[in-house]
Amino acid sequence: MLAWSKSGRASAWLLFGVLAGVVYGLPAMVILLASLAGQWNGILPSHLTFAHYGAAISGPSGAALRTSLVTGVVASLLALVNGTAASLALRHLGGPPRRILNAIFFLPSAMPSVSVGLGLLVAFSRPPILLNGTIGIVFAAHFILISAFTFGSISAGLARIPADCEQVAESLGAAPSYLLRRVTLPLVLPYLTAAFSLSFALSMGELGATVMVYPPGWVTLPVQIFGLSDRGDVFPAAALTVLLAASTLAALAALSLVPARSTAR
Repeated sequence: MLAWSKSGRASAWLLFGVLAGVVYGLPAMVILLASLAGQWNGILPSHLTFAHYGAAISGPSGAALRTSLVTGVVASLLALVNGTAASLALRHLGGPPRRILNAIFFLPSAMPSVSVGLGLLVAFSRPPILLNGTIGIVFAAHFILISAFTFGSISAGLARIPADCEQVAESLGAAPSYLLRRVTLPLVLPYLTAAFSLSFALSMGELGATVMVYPPGWVTLPVQIFGLSDRGDVFPAAALTVLLAASTLAALAALSLVPARSTAR
């Protein structure tokens, strides 16, 4: 086949490189240049400066970065606990009940995030559960939007566990709690880490629902970026975008070391 020939592989790599450069590389380069620009009146920016980054890590922008990190960690931990418990509970369930419950868990991922935000505003704007105007409604929005991905990742991990691993532990007299802590969860640790990483990345970039429900004083970084760009402050918004991507990638890189260290032990 053409794809297995030397010229075919070279053409495929060339096409991939061009598409990746146009779709991913060029926008990223433009954002990076804009974050350093003092002025941009020609093809390339001029008066390059790091002043935008200085402003980004202090004042309201710095607070927005800390807010995004806290929101991402809290919502991802809640989604991880909920997804793990639900996956374990539905692990041995089959037939229509399993399909129905799976559909319920994945339903939020099929809905626009603005619909989730509107639903939370309508549902929790009056007693007995009043969340409107509190940071709790932001955590709830992020939790709802990322929980489906956590549940799906952990369910896939549990499905890959060989049945004999747990059966051997049970035959040796392992109690259910011991089996869960020392056999099942360690075997799915890479999937737990992947679920938390994906949830954290999604939470860090979430805008649609957050911009509808966030209270004063709890502005996440995507909302701050949206506000700056909407006012025409493109260069500070670009600096915040670079910081958002860098902080997310740094957290994901740190999390990627967890399964390797666990395996080494």
